[in-house]
Amino acid sequence: MSDLVVGIDLGTSNSVITVSLEGEPIVIPDEQGNRIHPSMVYFREDGRTVVGNRAKGHRVEDPAHTVFSAKRLIGRPYNDPDVKLLMGSFPFPIVEAGDGSPRFHVYDQLHPPEGISGRVLHYLKGLAQEYLGQEISKAIITVPANFDEGQRRATKRAADLAGLEVLRLINEPTAAALAYGHGQGKRERVAIYDFGGGTFDITILELRGDVFQVLSTAGDSYLGGDDFDNRLVQAMLNAFEKQYGYDLSGEMSVRQRLKAVAEDVKHSLSDRESVTVQVTEYVPGSLTELDLEFTLDRNAFDRRCADIVDKSLETCEEALRVAGMQRAEIDHLVLVGGSTRVPLVQQRVQQFFNRRPVVDINPDEVVSIGAAILGASLVTSQDAPEQSHFPMMNAGASMNADGSVSVDAQIDNDDSWIDSLEQEQQRQQQSRGPVLIDVTPHALGVATVGGVMDIIIERNGSLPLERSRYFSTSRDNQTRVVLPIYAGNSRRIEDNRQLGSLELTDIPPGPREDVKIEVAFEVDTDGMLSVRATDMRTGMNQFVRLSITGQTEVEEEYDATDLLM
Repeated sequence: MSDLVVGIDLGTSNSVITVSLEGEPIVIPDEQGNRIHPSMVYFREDGRTVVGNRAKGHRVEDPAHTVFSAKRLIGRPYNDPDVKLLMGSFPFPIVEAGDGSPRFHVYDQLHPPEGISGRVLHYLKGLAQEYLGQEISKAIITVPANFDEGQRRATKRAADLAGLEVLRLINEPTAAALAYGHGQGKRERVAIYDFGGGTFDITILELRGDVFQVLSTAGDSYLGGDDFDNRLVQAMLNAFEKQYGYDLSGEMSVRQRLKAVAEDVKHSLSDRESVTVQVTEYVPGSLTELDLEFTLDRNAFDRRCADIVDKSLETCEEALRVAGMQRAEIDHLVLVGGSTRVPLVQQRVQQFFNRRPVVDINPDEVVSIGAAILGASLVTSQDAPEQSHFPMMNAGASMNADGSVSVDAQIDNDDSWIDSLEQEQQRQQQSRGPVLIDVTPHALGVATVGGVMDIIIERNGSLPLERSRYFSTSRDNQTRVVLPIYAGNSRRIEDNRQLGSLELTDIPPGPREDVKIEVAFEVDTDGMLSVRATDMRTGMNQFVRLSITGQTEVEEEYDATDLLM
């Protein structure tokens, strides 16, 4: 049997793993038959862990030792303002590590977010190996389209910790589009509205056969179904305080129990007009019971949560603007992510696009299925050496006779190259792989005088791409230059996020401004940045070190005992 490549949707709340066998995607279940696996890790005092559905119950029983939503912190520095806002929502301490990254403090041990995600991936890998009866070592892993360089690097490190080779990182909405349109011969423009547990993305794509061209993408890494749950938790806390006069908001164990209730209420309101639950808590520091009957109807839920959905629609407006499109130009609307099961979300998004959403795909599983389709196409390409390898091309790319890919320096508005590419695909009867043309979600640049970002990589540029800038030294005989690197869509540094710094060393000394260095930024098909520098006087490449803020190599080992109950 040839190597199998699994597709993994590594989600904030839940994860899914799929494999494509003989052209049929199979979503892999756990031993109880569950196909959706909570992205949770429960730590026992002896160091062993429980992952997935078996860990979910421990979140209520022992919240201080059950780590969840690690994806919300992955690849972020500790001092990130969004990280600071999230800290109060966790029942365990978040502390700063020596490298400036956040760590989950559990049983006197510090766990990085990628370490938690690594354990989840290791668990999923184990499920796949048990189900398929063979070793699994390669994967396609999906990430939010809005993930930046640091978050993508951290996700790859999580896979390394789990013993998985990542053949591609693919954006979640693009994976969903693959599952929706691959092999269907569609020619249309599609909006992928991806509302998950902790992140939101909107991506506009043009489908032309098996060519999937992303026209624009936008997102929010801190908007998701968790926000609905938190609103309901606050409503129950307010009801307790109004009825009994006790403020329970500072009791983290109470908040976690109420969050489990809130999730059930939210799910029930998807099918019912009104829900009533009985909740019992205790006066802090005593055994005095506080019994609450909490009733919520769908209209009240909608009033409490309408602004959350409105925020997602503002992001949809942004994506349309970047694509230069009107809502009426969208042919089909695809809803992805568990939060799109909420009737309020379905209604508002349908009204916004004036389109009924596609209903024949599973919003929880579609991203993983698309990743598995991509994985299968890679295996097919490797098994047939005379056909072209799976290409992810930019809008100025062309395919050579030997199957290699050439990339033109300029991008024009002529789409005739896509028609040529489709004809080339038809001529290659053995090739069944899709062509993905993704884009950069953020601009990349360096800080300059006056707090301005000099943009080197533009937002919404088709991948892969390369851009260059020329820099000169500011002092005589200067041998070292440090350039702070930022990601964001504003020219003002303060509105963007610092990814890290680029350090150029061993520069030959010379008069200031006479030493000119070409710095080339390259972003590959995974959305990963690499940099090279060339001394224009000598033509020699200089040593370049890209330091991502708050990220160092994480060393953790996993074995089968980590998964024991």
